[in-house]
Amino acid sequence: MAGPLSLLRLRRGISLVGLITALCGGAVFAIWYGMNSDRDYIHPVLTHLIPAGHCACQTSTTFQCSSCLTCAKDAAPDQSTDPAWKFEYPRDARDEALSHAKCQASFPGLFEDVQRGAKHWRSHGGIATEDLDAIKIEQGMARAFITHGDLHVVTARSKGEDHRRKILGVLGSIHRALAADPGRASRRDIEFVFSVEDKVDDVTNPHNPVWVFSRIPSEEGVWLIPDFSFWAWDNPNNQLGPYDQVVDRVKRLDIPWSEKKPQLVWRGKPSFAPKLRRALIEAARDKPWADVKQVDWSTGANVLKMEDHCHYMFIAHVEGRSYSASLKYRQACNSVIVAHKLQFIQHHHYLLVASGPNQNYLEVERDFSDLGEKIEPLISDTEAARRIANNSVKTFRERYLTPAAEACYWRSLFDGYSGVWNSTVDSWSESKQTERGLRYESFVLLESPKMFEFDATTAPQGTA
Repeated sequence: MAGPLSLLRLRRGISLVGLITALCGGAVFAIWYGMNSDRDYIHPVLTHLIPAGHCACQTSTTFQCSSCLTCAKDAAPDQSTDPAWKFEYPRDARDEALSHAKCQASFPGLFEDVQRGAKHWRSHGGIATEDLDAIKIEQGMARAFITHGDLHVVTARSKGEDHRRKILGVLGSIHRALAADPGRASRRDIEFVFSVEDKVDDVTNPHNPVWVFSRIPSEEGVWLIPDFSFWAWDNPNNQLGPYDQVVDRVKRLDIPWSEKKPQLVWRGKPSFAPKLRRALIEAARDKPWADVKQVDWSTGANVLKMEDHCHYMFIAHVEGRSYSASLKYRQACNSVIVAHKLQFIQHHHYLLVASGPNQNYLEVERDFSDLGEKIEPLISDTEAARRIANNSVKTFRERYLTPAAEACYWRSLFDGYSGVWNSTVDSWSESKQTERGLRYESFVLLESPKMFEFDATTAPQGTA
């Protein structure tokens, strides 16, 4: 029989275990709350304790290239360019049929990631059909091929409407670039896999030759493509439409620089990337130069139309779960984009310039610790800010984000990829005695449910 002293020790031990369990449970709940809450304010201790959130991003990307915007003048001449050609806005902005030579002359620096991808795969012996066969097609991915200049869909998997629409957006952009291609009939056949997920590691190994919307520097096997919203962005929370239509709307509704509010604007959900976004909220809290607020899509609280962002001199850009497709919409405004050091690279990011005469955005630290010291001089000297905003418009809205630039990028990708594609493309399946792929024109006519788990060799074809 246990003595009184032993019972006392046992009770104390049980109480201590209970206390530790309660403290650990409370800490876990507090961190969970900090990561998932969209309240305007949570205690700074929680902001400090929570991890990087849904994207574990502690590092950033420093862009270094041989022919991007600031160093194009120092690069060796490209023999494929047209020396007599000069891109003019708005004359050429919607010309999706520019020749290869005119594309190269019009958009130096835009094709950096294509060249990087081609160099990487050339050093690895190129890409073969077997490499694609080894890639598991997860939800949010598709496999397709181009033969005789026509696009065919082999396999597509979607988890609901969001995936389906994004896959259609990518396919639509590819088809548009092909339809306008002056050399379409003689284009070499290629086969490829692409993903519409936010991050590479959501669906595949970064060493696979998958076409993706964004990557981090270590993901060298993938190839960057323009994201789905260049075609159109439409979901229950927003109906923005095609990107060039948004730009037209923004230009029509923008206001003169002198009438813009000398403030930094941002609207978003903190829980999408709590470490980053709460750092912005806290850095801007109670500052006279800041209009930074969280949104509530269910009630519409603090929601601001895209074109209304343009009424501010400064627009903050923050990455979300990975890349944020909203950057190009903010770049449609004649305003200064204020962005933290980015981790994820998109196809046009090589044209971002953080300093010097061609500066086209304001870069701050990832924790926004230097936001005040960077933005306050520009609040005081709005002409300096205006020069940055004008550079942004000239670089992105009026050149590198035009329909012409997008089409040129796609065809450059086709060229770069075909240069390391070591296989032929079979358009016919001997084993199943049917076409391996469904033409894009037919694919877009399918009922939505038939696109969710699509396989061309099992879909009925050729029947009347």
